[in-house]
Amino acid sequence: MKTLTRFFRLMRINYVLMRYSLDEIILTIPAFYPLRFLCYFNPWYWWLRNRMSRGERMRLALEALGPIFIKAGQILSTRRDLLPDDIAIELERLQDRVPPFTENVVQYVEQALNAPLSDYFSEFDPVALASASVAQVHAAVLLDGRQVVVKILRPGIQKMIERDLDLLTTLAGFLARYSSQANRFKPKEMADEIAHTLHDELDLQREGANASQLRRHFLHSDLLYVPEIHWALSRNTILVMERIHGIPVHQVEQLRQLGFNMKNLAERGIELFFTQVFRDSFFHADMHPGNIFVSLDNKEKPQFIAVDFGIVGSLNSHDQRYLAENLLAFFKRDYQRVAELHVASGWLPPDTRIDQFEGAIRAVCEPIFERPLKEISFGQLLLRLFQVARRYQMNIQPQLILLQKTLLNIEGVGRQLYPDLDLWKTAAPFLERWLKNQIGLKAFFKKIKNNLPYWSEKFPEIPELIFEILTQIKERNEKERFKDKTNPRTR
Repeated sequence: MKTLTRFFRLMRINYVLMRYSLDEIILTIPAFYPLRFLCYFNPWYWWLRNRMSRGERMRLALEALGPIFIKAGQILSTRRDLLPDDIAIELERLQDRVPPFTENVVQYVEQALNAPLSDYFSEFDPVALASASVAQVHAAVLLDGRQVVVKILRPGIQKMIERDLDLLTTLAGFLARYSSQANRFKPKEMADEIAHTLHDELDLQREGANASQLRRHFLHSDLLYVPEIHWALSRNTILVMERIHGIPVHQVEQLRQLGFNMKNLAERGIELFFTQVFRDSFFHADMHPGNIFVSLDNKEKPQFIAVDFGIVGSLNSHDQRYLAENLLAFFKRDYQRVAELHVASGWLPPDTRIDQFEGAIRAVCEPIFERPLKEISFGQLLLRLFQVARRYQMNIQPQLILLQKTLLNIEGVGRQLYPDLDLWKTAAPFLERWLKNQIGLKAFFKKIKNNLPYWSEKFPEIPELIFEILTQIKERNEKERFKDKTNPRTR
């Protein structure tokens, strides 16, 4: 039965590929070379190829295949280090909106809560506020009068995802085995990444945990507000959180008309990003304009409001140091330092020639730095760095890809709000201050202070460990002396 279902789904996918003249992708596999002439019998081949780019055709095909493929396309659009630019840019246009489900919404929520809605809500709107590929959101009011939103996982979505992921994994393995051209994009790794991300988004409790942690980090901050999660009402399939009210950040003209300080708003967006990355090592990794709002409380020092916490990223101290030192070295045009940092940090093989890698970086970056600083994109800089480093067998870590994608989003929002935004002027003091706090006497004593509880716990064990080591050394020496005495060659 599973094989039959997979077969019919594969037929549907093949039809869509033909419909958007993407069957040529399959026919690039060497085993299918003799069948390439079949492309010319596809009526859509002649009509679409001259009217749409391959990126447009790929985007439309994913939309036609349904919500799971739309979500997969969104995830793929973040892998700018693997996909060609024209395809990645087009996939970014995928709208994360699909028609909401309307049947049995109330029953679905009551089943998740195992109680009537009236036990928890005085009002519940069965018409969705917003609808995405995995979940949709409804407005509600708690019994105490607080306004909330209820995020509901689509019924049957898990079964649908597992079905399509099974097929996606099969196709990725097929491409990796038989197509050298497709194998350059690492289809199996990309399929695994899509599966991991989608499985995370299927657990709304996990999203709630992400939101709670981000809220703790900015609880008393005027930079970011994160809505409160109502854990008593939340389950794996529903998430209840405080309803926020603000202006979507992409409504630039409305923000101007209301008198917001647009320069401060843009600069605070950059500050928010670097605060998450370097202070907290935990950042909202899906900060596109649809997930960011602006509070009406303070127009001179505006506060951002974030929603949708399904995708987050984190960096360890090694990644933070790598990122900060590389960005500073880049903007000082110290390409030798950049190359040395890559090898010293273990990102590149130790036998990498520094001079060759330095030259490759210079060739990419010099044209960028010829422009005014306010026109230089941090995100594009990281992207170019990753593309160059991949040619030298550097394996880009997923958290750095998420960071680069988030930085591109923040930059785009910042320059939309204030076109003359100088990111370097905003970011450089932050990076220099962070690096200063990581080295020197102050940082040394801070590390001692942080490790002192662990050391004090282990200190009583030290004498016994020393005794055991000395005993092992003594026993080894005695065995060697005994061997020497019994070995005829040493006599």
